[in-house]
Amino acid sequence: MNTLKNRARGGFTLIELLVVIAIIAVLISLLLPAVQSAREAARRAQCVNNLKQIGLAMHNYHDVQGVFPHSRGLSTPGPGFPATATFSGLARLMPYMEQSNAFNTINFDWLPTDLPNSTAMGTAVSNFSCPSDPQTNLPAGQAGHNYRPCEGAGILFTYGRSDTGGANSSMPPPDGVFFSISNTSIASIADGTSNTAAWSERPKGDFTNGVATEKSDLYWPKTFPSTPDAAINDCRSVNAKDLGYQGSSTTGSPWITGSISACYNHAGAPNSRSCMFPPGRILNNAGSYHPGGVNMLLCDGSVRFMKDTVNLTTWRALATRSGGEVISADSY
Repeated sequence: MNTLKNRARGGFTLIELLVVIAIIAVLISLLLPAVQSAREAARRAQCVNNLKQIGLAMHNYHDVQGVFPHSRGLSTPGPGFPATATFSGLARLMPYMEQSNAFNTINFDWLPTDLPNSTAMGTAVSNFSCPSDPQTNLPAGQAGHNYRPCEGAGILFTYGRSDTGGANSSMPPPDGVFFSISNTSIASIADGTSNTAAWSERPKGDFTNGVATEKSDLYWPKTFPSTPDAAINDCRSVNAKDLGYQGSSTTGSPWITGSISACYNHAGAPNSRSCMFPPGRILNNAGSYHPGGVNMLLCDGSVRFMKDTVNLTTWRALATRSGGEVISADSY
């Protein structure tokens, strides 16, 4: 009798079982954010490494060519433009970052998206993409990227020889290290390479104007602002859910082309809304899926994490190559 009684008491009651399940659920809920945080830390570290590889390639290119590569060229070459002016800065850097095989598939006598460049256009380069970006559904035959060179603190997309219509002839010239068909040397970075932005990141698009994705879309307010602050105000005024204001959703692919995907600027804060203002002006802000900010490569090859809350004056000062701004080390 006693033996049978003891055996009967050995099992769990329903209440005890529910308590154990509840405790396990609480433990999982506590551990899951820690696991996700650790994974994002690893992805962010890989993103930093990708940018450092671009920084090293950028300086190797400078050692050979005497200047940094341009960020992009024209969609269609005009009179006097070499074919290479239509390609992105990433395309120019490839032989300097152990991507000679992929680089050798590029035919610079054709446009980037022409058939002879289909192999290069579809070649995925791991160093070009941030692992935190979840977008992997790209157009067929195209390989994407997240990293872009900085074109300054303004909203210019065309200027001088690239501004064939003269829309920006009365605007101040580009003030970044990179621009369309630029040839900037280290000697011309008067603000110092440790105080000047070189590259940062931006999410790949959703590749459809039938869906609004504020983090990656370029909206079209249908205005023509003349200053960065006016551009920000016009961009903020747009109803992001109104598909009538969709400008471009195809940014970030393919990496080979020198287009709006081949550059960014510091006119607006990181991870704020971006907008296009044709002809020739753009608010093309840095952005990422890292919580709270973006990684930024400086011209000296170092990488800093820039918070979304960075002071806008400081953020813009970092974008100029010779603006003469004084930036303290603790301001960003």
